[in-house]
Amino acid sequence: MIRCHLARMMGEHKMRIADVARETGVSRATVTLLYKETAQKVDLEALEKICLLFDCQIGDLLELKS
Repeated sequence: MIRCHLARMMGEHKMRIADVARETGVSRATVTLLYKETAQKVDLEALEKICLLFDCQIGDLLELKS
């Protein structure tokens, strides 16, 4: 299972879903799916934009849990 730490990162930066969508250009629907950890697939460009926004590596955003 892949865990997404977007909700935690957004909390640390006091950002809302709308803020992330506006700042990255990633659709609000995609941000919501990542936030709720219900996304089945995500575009690599969307992940890149989120990582750039939070100045993090992909491993900080996504984690493989066994």
